[in-house]
Amino acid sequence: MTPPRRGTPDFLLLFLTFSLVCFGLAMVFSASMGYVRIDPKTKIAFNDPSYLVIRQAISIALGTIAMFFCMNIDFRKLKNWVRPMFVVVVIMLLLVPIIGNEVNGAKSWFIIAGFGIQPAEFAKLSVILYLASLISKKDERIEDFKKGLLPALLIVGFICALIMLQPDLGSTMILLLCSATIIVVSGARLKHIFNLTLAAAGMLSVIITVYVISKGGESYRIDRFKSFMNPWADPEGTGYHLIQSLYAFGHGGFSGAGFGQGIQKLHYLPEAHNDFIFAIIGEELGFVGASLFIIIYLAFLWRGLTVAVRCDDRFGTLAGVGIIGMISIQALINLGGVTGSIPLTGVTLPLISYGGSSMLVTLISIGILLSLSREHNKPDKETSTKKRA
Repeated sequence: MTPPRRGTPDFLLLFLTFSLVCFGLAMVFSASMGYVRIDPKTKIAFNDPSYLVIRQAISIALGTIAMFFCMNIDFRKLKNWVRPMFVVVVIMLLLVPIIGNEVNGAKSWFIIAGFGIQPAEFAKLSVILYLASLISKKDERIEDFKKGLLPALLIVGFICALIMLQPDLGSTMILLLCSATIIVVSGARLKHIFNLTLAAAGMLSVIITVYVISKGGESYRIDRFKSFMNPWADPEGTGYHLIQSLYAFGHGGFSGAGFGQGIQKLHYLPEAHNDFIFAIIGEELGFVGASLFIIIYLAFLWRGLTVAVRCDDRFGTLAGVGIIGMISIQALINLGGVTGSIPLTGVTLPLISYGGSSMLVTLISIGILLSLSREHNKPDKETSTKKRA
């Protein structure tokens, strides 16, 4: 007996994905024109604008291969991979604070063959798939706190605790929010969700208080919050990043300075190719270009959500909603921090910012969404629809 034919992947989602990836690569090229690299042998610093672009292109190539692989397998088979993936992620998260490389005050990376691997990025997708599999098996029991909701909360809390050992507050926030999205969509009782929200807010207040006391009131996270409230109080210190980002938007104005013509990336704005790449978009393409970019990004997110909602399988729907939640929440945190709407947390803009782990995980996640879309577009469904008509 031949297996049923699968449909074609969602072309619009695929087109929007590649459009954003190509645009992001172009902006990384522009933002890295002033990038200075130190030769590991001679220890001499020199300008190397192609260095980041080549590495980003390699990440995109690997991510595209992984995306097509995930797109061409039945998403239901992912249920068999959920537990092995979860175990691998836990091992990586346990090892990274011990043998990982420290970047910007956090041990969040493994450096292998010159490329950085960030376990927290893979943890997000692993937890999404694990929660989707767990909740889909429990079905209506998710309304029961002890048998349905509590196991899911313990899993999320365990992974978040491991991530905070690095510490990585931004990834923890994203994981918590996208997990909450999955739990809400799954049909958990609003009473439980409300009580958990209050409990989480209380626990967060205690943790922040203890953290502040342990640091004697001095921490770069506390400084980031202070700079959010008033960046001009310390323009050469804690407020420097945000001020330079706002200068970039101001210089761009309505129509922009032109592609490649921005000046903030020339050693004024740190991490211009990474966390602050949207500021470079605003400077070089102006309000018009930045607005058009946001519209296209929203269209991409909306199409992904549509694919997830149309899926007839509960596991597929929850996984798809979690994936779109992960991308949209991370994008919102990045854009909010760069524009001064929320405190800076140091997260990348998915599909746009420089970052191998983020790009790879995002493209793998989109591959899963494309696999969901193939189930909805399968030929037998179209044929049965025509017959009913």
